[in-house]
Amino acid sequence: MNPTSGTALPGSSLDAGRRRRELERLANDTAGTVDVLVVGLGATGAGAALDAASRGLSVVAVDAHDLAFGTSRWSSKLIHGGLRYLASGQLDVAHESAVERGILMERTAPHLVRAQPFVLPLTPLVGRAQAALARSGFLAGDLLRVSARTSRRTLPRPRTLSAVETRHLAPALRPTGLRGGLLSWDGQLSDDARLVTAVARTAAAHGARVLTRVRALALHGDGATLRDETTGEELRIRARAVVNATGVWAGGLVGDVRLRPSRGTHLVLRSERLGRLSAGLHVPIPGETNRFVLVLPQGDGRVYVGLTDEPVDGDVPDVPEVPETDIGFLLDVLGSALDVTVDRSDVVGAFAGLRPLLDTRDAAGRTADISRRHAVLTSPEGVVTVVGGKLTTYRRMAQDAVDAAVAARSLPAGPCRTASLPLVGAAAPRVLAGLDVPPRLVHRYGSEAPAVHALGLADPALAGPVVPGHPVTGAELVWAVRHEGALDLADLLDRRTRIGLVPEDRAAAGTAAREVLAGASLAV
Repeated sequence: MNPTSGTALPGSSLDAGRRRRELERLANDTAGTVDVLVVGLGATGAGAALDAASRGLSVVAVDAHDLAFGTSRWSSKLIHGGLRYLASGQLDVAHESAVERGILMERTAPHLVRAQPFVLPLTPLVGRAQAALARSGFLAGDLLRVSARTSRRTLPRPRTLSAVETRHLAPALRPTGLRGGLLSWDGQLSDDARLVTAVARTAAAHGARVLTRVRALALHGDGATLRDETTGEELRIRARAVVNATGVWAGGLVGDVRLRPSRGTHLVLRSERLGRLSAGLHVPIPGETNRFVLVLPQGDGRVYVGLTDEPVDGDVPDVPEVPETDIGFLLDVLGSALDVTVDRSDVVGAFAGLRPLLDTRDAAGRTADISRRHAVLTSPEGVVTVVGGKLTTYRRMAQDAVDAAVAARSLPAGPCRTASLPLVGAAAPRVLAGLDVPPRLVHRYGSEAPAVHALGLADPALAGPVVPGHPVTGAELVWAVRHEGALDLADLLDRRTRIGLVPEDRAAAGTAAREVLAGASLAV
């Protein structure tokens, strides 16, 4: 779009009216047989919808809940370059991660992913041998950047810091025994759910029908039985190919898919509790060689601390609960490096996500040791299921799933285009830097930021924050309803924005969110 036009990318807007019209067309069977049905609208499912639609295929993509309802909104908000996988010998996974990081940062989503500095403090708990190993790892990570052809301007070189430099970046660190630190860089998302929303809207701009609150009751080789969760009406959709991208719930739709989920928990703290953090922190876990707790400043008055990696047995919940044991573990590790005391009363929120790791039956040890390689499986009925992987590699996972569907059904598709296809809001850095709007909006909306800002200029009641101390404005809530498919309070507060991560803030924003939704329903 024209960055000064004040409008959304043509065809990308998702709202209640578009959803209703497209569902009516499907229910009346006027759409005929579609080329690809995608089930699940997390990062991988939305990515598959975009991949297929941009190849010229007709696409319907559904989710029982909302965009990014599941695992895709519970990440560390990082776009990893694969350093951890180098340490475990998974060179192919590490390289793939570095390549996909570069694609997001330099081509498809430079407005949503920026370079984030991290400091690994060399405390007395970090021996010299471990420090040397970490330093070698960061240098190897830089070689990964080179192999992925990501510019040095995008991700600077890692280096060693003095104790003074280390505490300048992270004043909350305990000075006693601090020998210095190791500075490294990785990609940080402004918001994982916003990435999914951008991917889904870009798919819609290419003709995909993106339908939330539509549950797949049963998958078949030639389509699926669906139910509109807002009305209870069931419908049968015919599709030449079906892609199951439901993550940890994939086995519930395709019986021969076995998963071994693991839980990753994050804490939410107020930024002032840790002082001025100019960088994220890698805090070594005592007794572990290559595992860290991450301290992640968000720029919105909050800091995330994570993450755990614990196996999950039994039924998979829609929204995982955070056990007190996870909270205690993260606080203990944090306390090993900080000069300030952070206790349970400082935790203003917490969230947990489940990783859809493939159970290979012969995998031994902790879920942290299971390969993060993704897998594309085709059932005897011809349903393609994609599992495993991680947020950083969502695009490649989607490409592999669509490749499999195209090959299995001989679909008349062009080549994959998503490695060079900008997402909604993407623009060159010089264009984004020239936008005359608050930088925070540019980091969340890219070239659409002027359109969001214009809503506040037109109605001053929408210009201010909806919660004291949190930057989200009423204009952003209106934009979410008009263009980003938000249908209810949870969509607005828990996924289009991150207000809901802190229950106190969620309650405070409720009135403003309900007013926006009521105004939208009157407009329809």
